[in-house]
Amino acid sequence: MTPRAVFADHATVVAPLLLGALVTSRIGGRIVIVRLTEVEAYGGQGEDPGSHAFRRQTPRNATMFGPPGRAYVYFTYGMHWMLNMVTQPEGTAGAVLIRAGQVVDGLGVASSRRPACTVERDLCRGPARLAAALGIDGDCDGINLCAKGGILELELASAAPEYVLTSARTGVAGAGAPTPWRFFLSGEPTVSPYRASATRGGRVRPPQ
Repeated sequence: MTPRAVFADHATVVAPLLLGALVTSRIGGRIVIVRLTEVEAYGGQGEDPGSHAFRRQTPRNATMFGPPGRAYVYFTYGMHWMLNMVTQPEGTAGAVLIRAGQVVDGLGVASSRRPACTVERDLCRGPARLAAALGIDGDCDGINLCAKGGILELELASAAPEYVLTSARTGVAGAGAPTPWRFFLSGEPTVSPYRASATRGGRVRPPQ
């Protein structure tokens, strides 16, 4: 089965398969490789209240409705980029948020992109940190992650991951809060701590 066919499945099926996968960034000609240790699945329109695509397709979430295997990158809180892998057949939204990982190559480059980080474990411990370490920004939205040698490339692990744990998703509020669609590797220090949804100025924190 080709990677594109694998990613065309539901996000909850794809998400655990991404654990142990390698994401290679060649952005700016500088290589960083991250082994994934934590991800979250998000469903489609009318299915998952925690998803950007729950209500309808918009210019912001349009990539989620596109071909599987693409990068869905969005900006949040006016300061952070987030990387997702698009799942489901084209026209049916779905995505897996890449939440955390371990830098296995390009440590110096990743550290230079996150100069405030003083602990190697924390370089990609959380989705915003991971995206920063990889050099990801809005120009990466829609990139084919299955393309060999591309500026962003995802390679599945050679074997299915063992010791996968699940929990509710981090920071998701409302009806989608209890959905156990967070997947992570047991015993990995790079996995980010679970946090329930928070409110800011009386407003519920946005999903995903």
